[in-house]
Amino acid sequence: MAVKRIGMLTGGGDVPGLNAVIKSATYRSSENNIEIVGLRRGWEALTHLNVDDPASRARYVIQLTRENTRTIDRHGGTVLHTSRTNPTKIRNLPTHLDGKNFPASSASKDGVATKTWDLSTQVVTNLSALGIEHLIAIGGDDTLSYAAKLHQLGVNIIAIPKTMDNDVRNTEYCIGFSTAITRASDAIQRQRTTVGSHERIGLFRVFGRDTGFTALYAAYATSIRCVIPEYKVNLEKLIQLLLHDKRTNPSNYALVVLSEGATWDGYAVQERGEPDSYGHRKKASVAEVLADEIRRRTGEETITSDLTYDLRPAIRTLPISWWH
Repeated sequence: MAVKRIGMLTGGGDVPGLNAVIKSATYRSSENNIEIVGLRRGWEALTHLNVDDPASRARYVIQLTRENTRTIDRHGGTVLHTSRTNPTKIRNLPTHLDGKNFPASSASKDGVATKTWDLSTQVVTNLSALGIEHLIAIGGDDTLSYAAKLHQLGVNIIAIPKTMDNDVRNTEYCIGFSTAITRASDAIQRQRTTVGSHERIGLFRVFGRDTGFTALYAAYATSIRCVIPEYKVNLEKLIQLLLHDKRTNPSNYALVVLSEGATWDGYAVQERGEPDSYGHRKKASVAEVLADEIRRRTGEETITSDLTYDLRPAIRTLPISWWH
């Protein structure tokens, strides 16, 4: 009989390395006579799980063993799936929780009222019902911000920072960051030939909502310019630098990489669509906006490339039997 039982979930965006973490935690647990329970689809597992319903348990809970995690680190994504569920802002209560009393809040936008519920008590209840004594939460700012709230409610939390933005404090390299830099650098180097062939200015957009680590390191590795959220550049100077790079390059081209949250004097980040459960809206492509400015001010032709989601997946994927 196992002496302890711990749970593990992945939240937010997927990055390379998640399955390696899941496998490592599972193997180490087995060596110490600890059961490890995989909670599928992030925090949704603990807000929507009906422990008395076998179908619900099959959807949200899986026992992790050395056997079923043996080869998962050879593949991309996360075998536990993921979601951007925020347990403090659930918009639709699961059917089995209808009529139960949870803290609620309302917000209004364009005259339309939206009601959300805080299911933190249900999260704690489900952890107790599953016999989970410690919870490993693998995620970025959003996932770990809720993990911190659970910690305040008395849940034993092990937080593992995961984000290609590398913006979780007090950790040197978050899971996924190193691979993101490698892939961004490879993509930029591959596309040099196209940009050079057409003698244009090439613009690359990468992740980095509020921080520029991914763009900065990729720019350093490829010896090109970058624009990051931490520093608001002077647009005229930036364009003149790119023109200088192009004209002094024997192949007559220039490159720049931008974080998705990058800005310059006179430009505010443009967002679109409805916010997710953590209040984030999708950002318009800053690379396209800068490309338009360059063409309008100089007449120079540009090429833009959005590398964001190209940095996530691995080449190989798991068999369909795992992704049920």
